[in-house]
Amino acid sequence: MNAEQKLRQGGDWLVTETQPADIFTPERLSDEHRMFRQTADEFARGEVVPALPELEQKNWALSKKLIARSGELGLLGSDVPEEYGGVGLDKAAAVVVGEAMGQCASFSTSFGAQTGLTIIPILCFGTDAQKKKYLPKIVSGEWAGAYCLSESGSGSDALGARAKATKAADGSWILNGEKMWITNGGFADVYIVFAKVDGEHFSAFIVERAFPGVSTGKEEHKMGLHGSSTTPVILQDAKVPADNLLGDVGKGAKIAFNVLNYGRFKLAAMCLGGTKAAIAESVKYASTRRQFGQTISTFGAIRHKIGEMTSQTYALESMLYRTTGLIDQMIDAGGAGGAGGAGGAGGAGGADGHAARALAALEEFAVEASLLKIAGSEVTDFVVDENVQIHGGNGFVHDYPAEGHYRDARVNRIFEGTNEINRLLVPGMLIKRAMKGGLPLIAAAQKLQSDLLGVAAPGASGASVPDAVAGMKKVSIAVLGLALQTYGANIEKEQEVLMLASDIIMDAFAAESSLLRATALGGTGLHQTVAELIVHDAALRVEANAKTALSAICTGDTLKMMQAALRRLLKTPSVNTVAARRTLSDAAFEKKGYAF
Repeated sequence: MNAEQKLRQGGDWLVTETQPADIFTPERLSDEHRMFRQTADEFARGEVVPALPELEQKNWALSKKLIARSGELGLLGSDVPEEYGGVGLDKAAAVVVGEAMGQCASFSTSFGAQTGLTIIPILCFGTDAQKKKYLPKIVSGEWAGAYCLSESGSGSDALGARAKATKAADGSWILNGEKMWITNGGFADVYIVFAKVDGEHFSAFIVERAFPGVSTGKEEHKMGLHGSSTTPVILQDAKVPADNLLGDVGKGAKIAFNVLNYGRFKLAAMCLGGTKAAIAESVKYASTRRQFGQTISTFGAIRHKIGEMTSQTYALESMLYRTTGLIDQMIDAGGAGGAGGAGGAGGAGGADGHAARALAALEEFAVEASLLKIAGSEVTDFVVDENVQIHGGNGFVHDYPAEGHYRDARVNRIFEGTNEINRLLVPGMLIKRAMKGGLPLIAAAQKLQSDLLGVAAPGASGASVPDAVAGMKKVSIAVLGLALQTYGANIEKEQEVLMLASDIIMDAFAAESSLLRATALGGTGLHQTVAELIVHDAALRVEANAKTALSAICTGDTLKMMQAALRRLLKTPSVNTVAARRTLSDAAFEKKGYAF
């Protein structure tokens, strides 16, 4: 990122313009990033993928060995400061590593629990002593980690946890409770555990497997991810040293939710890697499978599928790298607003200062992280489903990997907060920021409403692709503004409208990110083709979702007026989508995988 660029804020892309030169794209990865990606890819293909059958037989010793091996290669600590055994690179490095791991879903789940859910809370919230004690062992892979938040009665409602912590006479903590669905639970050496001090103050603790009273239950019988350990973690008068309180008493929510921001961001990277692997499988199979005297790669129906798998993956990739650039830019600039990070420590130098700046940046772009989590999991679901369909009957049997990918992908819509929760979070966070004056969303909505009521109110001036993107952003603002004006403080109860608004915002972000990327690369060729296709289809969805939302929010003359405003704000560009998908498909077959 250029040092002269204005520091962006989370969600401000909705109300301000972004120049193509200002965004980060995969094409702008440095040589160091590319070398790191090659290392991760060679490890995933050469060591992890061949081990998957044995991992699926619950060989957790092999899981730990692979975690240790990834530590040796520096993959666990790509964005961890060197002071704690990491490589000290940026979030872009973490993304390329996560993407490489995504082609082996079971291990990527174990890997993600280590890098995102165990390292990050200690790095960002631990004391100096805690960091020095635990991070080198976890970053090197000597110790495996796990994150214990969920309980049987508190999945999405994390703060409803019933696990309790009480302080003993010697100052230590006594933990009681049972945590559910814990990735790496069966073999982790250290757990990040959330419990309520005195049954009231939600707090976090670093708990070692070796501590008295810590045990794990039986492995869960899961739909997918058979090669990752998932167990309950049982705390029966577990004795935890006083120094192993993570952060302050009662501040566990800040830890949990900020760690989830990073988990959502990293999950999108792993989903991206999974989609690219599935596209390559589809292309390979379609190139060799013969029906009616020719390979099925020649059939329009198959080419349509490959083209659509490619376009959705491109949109996800563009959103992810754009957000990565925003996060790294803010970290480099010194945290939110360039004036320090969480707790005012962001301006500090050294490893601690970097961790605080990273925390502030991840919190700043929580909206984008939620959008990425939704898009990543749903694009992956679509792609692996189409992969099964392209394989036909062979996609439904164990002899081909397609059925395994299909089962493995399903949980992504539940991981890191369900997609429904994230859909509610997106407009909720934007509205809260607007109400606090941190995002000029209300002013933009009021101006837009005034313009639409004016005699010479501006609308979508034509049916160009850039006009359509601008129109989608305006529709996002209009729907959010009207909903807030109509429902006021009760808006959080209107979940259907909020989820529609979230989908509109997500399509606007995907469309703009794709178009900016294509424009930055010259606005011609394959990038422009896929961007135009993405914008066209997103505009159709935005129009449909906006109509549904408006019909729920208002009635009578107000509804008619808003429907007329929608027609003025958004016009779908004319794009030959059949030809566009054929072009993308041809490029995928030529490249024998994802075309970009």
